Amino acid sequence: MAGEVAVEGAVAVAAAASEVADSNPQSHKLERKWTFWFDNQSRPKQGAAWGTSLRKVYTFETVEEFWCLYDQLFKPSKLPANADFHLFKTGVEPKWEDPECANGGKWTVTSSRKANLDNMWLETLMALIGEQFEESDEICGVVASVRQRQDKLALWTKTATNEAAQMSIGRKWKEIIDVNDKISFSFHEDLRREKSAKARYSV
Repeated sequence: MAGEVAVEGAVAVAAAASEVADSNPQSHKLERKWTFWFDNQSRPKQGAAWGTSLRKVYTFETVEEFWCLYDQLFKPSKLPANADFHLFKTGVEPKWEDPECANGGKWTVTSSRKANLDNMWLETLMALIGEQFEESDEICGVVASVRQRQDKLALWTKTATNEAAQMSIGRKWKEIIDVNDKISFSFHEDLRREKSAKARYSV
């Protein structure tokens, strides 16, 4: 519940920031719009389908709005256990069923330290909104999942079978988040069939 209240507070602040940004001719527009989503799975209702607790929080299109949102709330370390933050291209929902994600997959990295997760999350957000990936059209968004034992960051992409594009994205992401350990890519289709499905690619 605390997470929900915090999200509402951040939305109010972001809305105010948006008004300021709109009235400021010096605000810096991004290449495209992005949307933050929040999902708190810590208290699922009995029998509820996955995704029912997923909430669209805020859509932004300027650098100023992004920093206001991030500074107010959007740090994974502020989340309760079993909660997720998502940043996806506007118009794409962070669900396997979304047409943009249906044939895709995800690169995944784990972290046992909250500070490390925050840093990797921020570096990834800046890379996405700053269009740092050559295959930016292949990227859907990123998910930060806070868990009690080990946190996770997942970069969702559009066409899992395009191995060349996925490998390029994986190598670039690994460089951005400054990770030395191997990271792996899984197809959403494989994970639908089996949660512990074997990874298809790794860098």
